[in-house]
Amino acid sequence: MAIVTVKDICADLRERFEAKERLALYFGDARILLNTNSAELAFGLADYFDGFLDQTGGDPDIEITALDGVSYDLGDGFEIKEPDPGKTKIKEEFLDFADGRAVRKRLTGMMFLFGTGCNMAWGPCRENDNQVVNFINNRFIQWGLERGALLAHAAAVSREGRGLALAGFSGMGKSTLALHLMSRGLHFVSNDRLLIRRSGNRVTMLGVPKLPRINPGTALNNPDLESVIPPEEREQFETLASDEIWDLEHKYDVRIDECFGPGRFNLSSSMEALAILNWHRDGAYPELHQVDLNQRRDLLGAVRKSPGLFFLSPDGEPDYSEEAYIRRLEGVAVYEVRGGVDFQAAADLLSDLDCL
Repeated sequence: MAIVTVKDICADLRERFEAKERLALYFGDARILLNTNSAELAFGLADYFDGFLDQTGGDPDIEITALDGVSYDLGDGFEIKEPDPGKTKIKEEFLDFADGRAVRKRLTGMMFLFGTGCNMAWGPCRENDNQVVNFINNRFIQWGLERGALLAHAAAVSREGRGLALAGFSGMGKSTLALHLMSRGLHFVSNDRLLIRRSGNRVTMLGVPKLPRINPGTALNNPDLESVIPPEEREQFETLASDEIWDLEHKYDVRIDECFGPGRFNLSSSMEALAILNWHRDGAYPELHQVDLNQRRDLLGAVRKSPGLFFLSPDGEPDYSEEAYIRRLEGVAVYEVRGGVDFQAAADLLSDLDCL
């Protein structure tokens, strides 16, 4: 019988390939169980998600299987995923089934399958463990969206459970600013994606446990990040002009606990304020202005985020219209950061907000 559903493919993969290794994770209020055939992959992911390991033994809300080194052909029929605006490189192809979707990464050959409670990854998983990390986080995002959350393109920090989200148009430096705020005693909530939830008048946010990736300039200008760059590379970067450093594509993962101390990565908090970065490298000193998003809808483009290729629901794509974000953010203080790019100065302004 021909395989025509995600459910059939998952059953066939489980029958052919054993996945005896287990990794239990706890993201906010979601329990995730990863099954894999690779002890090395499980160890690496446990190291990456250190701080989010589940010791309770509770039943998982999300179950994922990652099969390293497995080849399993789904045939032809894949469609090209068109690049995002401003991009030209085609990175992904997808194939839709009646009950789910398969995604193939063109460069690495990694395959991902999801739908009807099935979440499978296979291919060179150990060599591309970052893509397995992203798949785990994408399944978590879908779990949150299916429960009424709204996805924002934002980093976030918190102080004693009171949170500040940081949005910005591409390249504005929201992760860099979040790390400067951590140097002022705040805790890290999320790097680039944020799930916003509302219950009555209370707005909360749930982060995604992905380590921030920074360029050398961010590390060079924050003493707490000194250990991120190896000494020999640091000497090389210190000879470059600031404009050259800004444009570098070289990236480093920031281990939050190693740089700032244990217990500083907390995924959930209230959402008291949102700062939208709309500043310029050649501007003057940064300024903070409270705004009304009903009157400044031009800023919403920095906040709104489509769930993308890795979201698929029988109820269709969630509402991410301007009105949906305005309703969700009602009661949250919204600020625009204008003027010149100065992370130290902006961190001073934001860390002094009364709502924090």
